[in-house]
Amino acid sequence: MDYLDAVILGIVEGLTEFLPVSSTGHLTIAEKALGLELDDPAVTAYTAVIQTGAILAVVVYFARDIARIATAWTRGLYDAEWRGHRDHRMGWYVIVGSIPVGVAGLLGKNLIKGDLRSLWVVGIALVAWSVVMWLAERVATQERSEKQLTLRDALVIGLVQIVSLVPGVSRSGATISAGLFLGLDRVAATRLSFFLSIPALMAAGIYELPDALDGSIPVGPMVVGTVVAFVVAFASVAWLLRFVAHHTIAWFVPYRVVLGVAILVLLGAGVMSAT
Repeated sequence: MDYLDAVILGIVEGLTEFLPVSSTGHLTIAEKALGLELDDPAVTAYTAVIQTGAILAVVVYFARDIARIATAWTRGLYDAEWRGHRDHRMGWYVIVGSIPVGVAGLLGKNLIKGDLRSLWVVGIALVAWSVVMWLAERVATQERSEKQLTLRDALVIGLVQIVSLVPGVSRSGATISAGLFLGLDRVAATRLSFFLSIPALMAAGIYELPDALDGSIPVGPMVVGTVVAFVVAFASVAWLLRFVAHHTIAWFVPYRVVLGVAILVLLGAGVMSAT
């Protein structure tokens, strides 16, 4: 992997991590196009590591919110007056909502690094989850705001986040869809999706760091890819929050379906291999 590869993958990661189009799916496609081995553990690890750049973008963008939530949650541990505070509850929501995907990621790590790293999986998941996103918007009432979030909401959305371990589904597409099914408004669902992404993807990046640093991929390209992902993701987060305030996530469905079908056709025709 050279610096040009790193820049391209960083741009792909930054653009797609928080849009409901699947960053892992797009990275898998990009890595294949660049001639990288999809079943190489170092490539899989690199993908997880540069995601930390995108997560840092969320941390910086929501720094005030995160500091407020962290402060309220900490104070609530020893001061009962803070336990009814909305920010204290949000702290617990993020923690509880992050547990399912963490457990599933550890238990299914061999599957995630192995059989799921296939363009067949990406193509099918892009199309299949598009149906879920479309249905979520069809039934969405958007009658509940972020102030009305409950622990049940966080747990349900956290459980649905497990599905995003399948390349092509999209973590944001899964969590935002779940929020819409639960009656949350689009902005509330999207903000919770962002908050849940921080522990999930940061933990994945740290867990994969030793494999990424085993010497197969130079440190330089890894740093460049992470920095590029940070810059592009920061702009993507700001854009998506403005977009969902006035548009449905169903706008992304045609793109997902066309891309998924194109991948499946190319695979079926033998134009490219799945791994």
